[in-house]
Amino acid sequence: MSTTTSTENSGLLTVLLPPFEQAFHVKVDVVSVGTGKAIELGVNGDVDVVFVHAREAEDKFVADGGGINRRDVMYNDFVILGPENDPAGVRQAKDAAEAFKKIADAQATFISRGDKSGTHIKELDIWKKGGITPQGTWYLEAGQGMGAALMMANDKHAYTLSDRGTYLAFTEKTSLKIVSQGDPVLYNPYGIIAVNPAKFPQVNYLKAMALIGWVTSQEGQNIIREFGKDKYGEPLFYPLAIQ
Repeated sequence: MSTTTSTENSGLLTVLLPPFEQAFHVKVDVVSVGTGKAIELGVNGDVDVVFVHAREAEDKFVADGGGINRRDVMYNDFVILGPENDPAGVRQAKDAAEAFKKIADAQATFISRGDKSGTHIKELDIWKKGGITPQGTWYLEAGQGMGAALMMANDKHAYTLSDRGTYLAFTEKTSLKIVSQGDPVLYNPYGIIAVNPAKFPQVNYLKAMALIGWVTSQEGQNIIREFGKDKYGEPLFYPLAIQ
């Protein structure tokens, strides 16, 4: 299974996959990369199932014949993070586009994932909505997963965009604070897609569909609903298949 780094960095897969593996007597090999790369692995038939968060790219993967039987799994949201002292005054912004504009106007250091991940795609969309082309010494591309980008932003006292789940999982490792949240554009749904066996006969389609059935089942959705509540006081993700 190829998947976005947020499902692994948050720790979700460590509780979601073992019950499935035990019930179906199978081991899920996880390739955790940015969503763009995760879908590319599906496009090439190198994995059996794809679990990501970039709906437009997911729909294209299915429309082009590489993926089949996409299902909604869960959602959380993106948050804009920054130093406690918020040097760009982002907390005063009314929405995500204005928040990014304040960062650009102040030329405050911003860490981009820079890896064609779902988070990177969302970040670029927000810059575009604000009519901004981010460039200059203040705009740095990590080219790494969400956890690494958070640590880089923390080290450089910088701003960044993160999914809420990974941010919560890293709260003990960084001093970053949420400086902007709640804009509807920051909604972050996740989907799971089987790789099409008609195009790639070598894939394990039956087990892929079993996994899709598991994560969208009542039991799988309950695990997602409860994950993180005990440690963070709120779930890191919210079920979308069964609400």
